[in-house]
Amino acid sequence: MAKDELQKHLDSGRYGTPKIKPDEQKEYLGTFRERCFLSMNIKEMRNKNNDAGLIKEIQKEPNAHLLINGAISLALQQRFMTIANKENIDFTIVSDVVADQDEKIGLLLVSDHAVDEPVIDVEQKYPDLGEEKATEPEKKTSIWHRLFQ
Repeated sequence: MAKDELQKHLDSGRYGTPKIKPDEQKEYLGTFRERCFLSMNIKEMRNKNNDAGLIKEIQKEPNAHLLINGAISLALQQRFMTIANKENIDFTIVSDVVADQDEKIGLLLVSDHAVDEPVIDVEQKYPDLGEEKATEPEKKTSIWHRLFQ
């Protein structure tokens, strides 16, 4: 039994402390899925209409923390850092993430404890904000058409 404890101690010193669910932590920018309030993949981050969903969620959860993927462009990072500063919440740029494909997670609004939100994707949580509303311009009619109608 003493050898097992000694081996664990040596392995911990050599390889670091073992992580719980390392694949999940890698996908969710170093945290767990159960701690997430809202997520945006990189493609959703480029759509400025989704910013309103993030702001709504920040206002509902003012003690949340924003995690930003460090592999995205600096302009995109700065846009969300500005939102975090305006809404007065802490943010962290996670730089050990190298996934920069559009479908990978680019932003997470998280808590320091489990919240178990059933839906965290911004476009599923706020479907009316993600799409640009196409409104038809009013048809202008001539004065002759209005007079003789």
